[in-house]
Amino acid sequence: MRLPLFIANRYLVGKKSQNLINIITWISIIGIGVGSFALIVVLSAFNGLEQVISSMNNRLTPDIQVAPVKGKTLDLTAFPLGKIKEMPGVTHVVPTLTEDALFRVDDKQHIGQVKGVGIEYQEIERLHEVVPGETGMLLSEDGHNFAIPGTGVAWRLGINAYNPYAMLRVYVPKRGNASQMSLESGFNADILTVQSVFVTQQEIDEKLVLVPYEWLSNLLEYKDKASNVEIFLEPKAEVGQIKKEVKALLGDGFTVKDQQEQQETLYKIMRSEKWAVYVILTFILILATFNVVGSLSMLMIDKRKDTEILKSMGADNHLIQKIFMNEGLLISVAGGVIGLLLGILLVLLQQRFGFVKFGGGGNYIVDAYPVMLKLKDVILIFTTIFVVGCTSAFLTVRHAMRRN
Repeated sequence: MRLPLFIANRYLVGKKSQNLINIITWISIIGIGVGSFALIVVLSAFNGLEQVISSMNNRLTPDIQVAPVKGKTLDLTAFPLGKIKEMPGVTHVVPTLTEDALFRVDDKQHIGQVKGVGIEYQEIERLHEVVPGETGMLLSEDGHNFAIPGTGVAWRLGINAYNPYAMLRVYVPKRGNASQMSLESGFNADILTVQSVFVTQQEIDEKLVLVPYEWLSNLLEYKDKASNVEIFLEPKAEVGQIKKEVKALLGDGFTVKDQQEQQETLYKIMRSEKWAVYVILTFILILATFNVVGSLSMLMIDKRKDTEILKSMGADNHLIQKIFMNEGLLISVAGGVIGLLLGILLVLLQQRFGFVKFGGGGNYIVDAYPVMLKLKDVILIFTTIFVVGCTSAFLTVRHAMRRN
């Protein structure tokens, strides 16, 4: 072991002449430990929430979405649906139509969006997970068409999610009749039976209703048109590679987005919140290092005789400075490692047993508070502690040496 680090380690574990120095040293270690503990727990909690929200949204969100750069719709007769479906890893290619609409059930009304999807939606297994009940993603059966509203739309229209079977009337604007404002002359309307509801993200649930593509295409008077083309892939498919192949096939006239790009705003908000909390807790960690400054300053005064002896044996100021810098760093690292280990243990226990529950009697998507440990967060927190510890020790020791 290098001499400065060896002496610093002896100072850390050895008894000081003043018991107050020992107390302040332990307070410093505990303060750094609490800061690092809070950082790893809070960041893991944000990771868990992001994972839950993403898993819910991604069930209804296609792996890849294709949309026209110009215009509102694309022409399906000229679109290479067959070539895309033949690509390795692609399971379903589904044209969709999306339009603003007015929904009405009895005397209740709600403005949102209606989305027409192909019957292939009924074959995609993961889409059934967003629809509670035995019917699943049922859009058409025996010549009957069904609507599947989000839970928010269902609540506003008074549709019982456990006993739906409401008659939903859908109004969409007529093409070329922008000047007509009455429901009879300015809108096309038709009725669908609501047999089930879906639940994903609140923003989507409160405005979207899924209907069969052919039904909506006839209602909108769109023939062989689509707002988007949604591509669903095998679970282990390389999304990035398939996205590049689709982009190369279609050219510059279309935008090709993966799941994160389709929900870019949501992911930006979640990550911004996470890093904002990280910055706040890092400032708290910096405040905790003031205890390290006090402990280190008092230790340098207490060990003044030792430093004089070392100087008489040939030690220079640089060696003395390195000893106390290592001492300050050891205090910070000791507290950081203890806090990190306790935080990692708590996160792993929560992942395994879920002892921190949500309130409200189990009315949530998950019963226990979700957490997810990431190695990059552990490395980031340890690096933060190391940098903060080095900086505080360097500034403290340099100031003390200059005064002496």
